[in-house]
Amino acid sequence: MSGKGYQTLLECRRRGFHLRGHGFSVDQIAVVLSLDHDVAPLRLYRYAAGLTAAQALAAFNALEGTGAAPLRESRLYEYESWPESGRRPPARVVRLLAQIYDTRPTQLLSPETQATYSREDRELLRP
Repeated sequence: MSGKGYQTLLECRRRGFHLRGHGFSVDQIAVVLSLDHDVAPLRLYRYAAGLTAAQALAAFNALEGTGAAPLRESRLYEYESWPESGRRPPARVVRLLAQIYDTRPTQLLSPETQATYSREDRELLRP
């Protein structure tokens, strides 16, 4: 990881560490970070949790454990870029990432993007 994205992650990690020291939750840290970083909620929460894409993927693939093809970094970035570009993440992926980021699945998607999911998937996204 290099460049601006890595610098942003490092800044968010520093701020998150400081805020966690003052008792802030990941949800609260995400709100603070959103004031300075205009990124989709899925990426914002990874930043709030202080995780690199590789760390998030390692945790995701360990939790999934279905024997399916592992989630790859490029796919995670596509999910994090959606809906402006990239792919919409499946509801099961959002649920696992919420578990990793210590939040609710609905926090990882804007209300507009939640509306694009089927009724069954919206049920999976509920806490």
